[in-house]
Amino acid sequence: MINPASRLNSIELSLIRKMFEVTNPNAINLGIGEPDFNVPENIKEAMKRSIDENDTHYTPNKGYLDLREEITKKFKKENGITTTPEDVIVTVGASEGLYMCTQAFVDKGDEVLLPNPSFLSYEACVNLAGGTPVSVDCKMENEFKLKAEDVQEKITDKTKAIILNSPSNPTGAVMDKEDIKAIADLSIDKNFLIISDEIYEKIIYGKKNYSPAKYSDNVITLNGFSKTYAMTGLRIGYLATTNEDYTEQLLKIHQYNIACANTTAQRGAYEALTGPQDEVKKMVCEFQKRRDLIVSRLNDMGYETVNAEGAFYVFPKIEDENFVQDAAKAGVITVPGVAFGSNGENHVRMSYANSYENIEKAMDILEGMINNG
Repeated sequence: MINPASRLNSIELSLIRKMFEVTNPNAINLGIGEPDFNVPENIKEAMKRSIDENDTHYTPNKGYLDLREEITKKFKKENGITTTPEDVIVTVGASEGLYMCTQAFVDKGDEVLLPNPSFLSYEACVNLAGGTPVSVDCKMENEFKLKAEDVQEKITDKTKAIILNSPSNPTGAVMDKEDIKAIADLSIDKNFLIISDEIYEKIIYGKKNYSPAKYSDNVITLNGFSKTYAMTGLRIGYLATTNEDYTEQLLKIHQYNIACANTTAQRGAYEALTGPQDEVKKMVCEFQKRRDLIVSRLNDMGYETVNAEGAFYVFPKIEDENFVQDAAKAGVITVPGVAFGSNGENHVRMSYANSYENIEKAMDILEGMINNG
């Protein structure tokens, strides 16, 4: 056997994906991180037309120009960020964008600040680039929100970047405007990069998303269509930065790895931005109802649960180390919180991207499991 590259020594396969391997066909899956809704019909039709018109050839490396133009309009209108189509790269999901950022800017020995807990891909991508992840505590008493003062304490002369994610996977936390702005100010004063993962920005309840790129040029904004438009399997996202030197370096990674994003998915993405948004609003309204249900039921069971303000996850405090395994045997799939960092210990991530009825059933199962000891 040929030995793998040493950079893989610190990389483990995803605990989230491992939970998908549970073989109970009747289990209710509260582990999966994707909307249970279908792609809106207008987006489907746009992609069908793309195939029928033989629109299946390479696009420009950065993506179709008309799509990038719509992305710049979206940034200006919704995020207060002024970009040009040349600042935008259409990617194979926001995941590719994350990988591009770490490969383009993180060197061996560079420190990258990560919220703890946070999405497990962040640490893996930093490690693959040879960087050193440095965790910043997101405390339950602060509703898991990343605070600027905690970030400032971790900045050193080796700090190269910070990865932000608001709304957050796994906690559903939405950062406050003053913390976003303060971290943006720090990025200027201390000269480090902000990689802002805003993939859940539209799935938010009674709050507003704030983009750090509105306050600093040292920002790469990641976003996509997977969560908002239920296009997870179509793998289509984008990134943008107002610094043309940053764009050139990012394009090197994208060009030699992917060439261009899927043409059909790009046509669907264009329709997603330019077409009606009614289905998005319905989806978010339904997610909020489910959030209210799962938070209420978990708290009633005695599992302290923050009333998450965005995304479609809750992160209850559950100190029973056998809970995830016992729940899976009983018929409810969840994810151990420790998969998302050391501060996830004694927590469990549950996704409410499942039907209201299934969430009710899952809570009944968990309550029965507790009562039966």
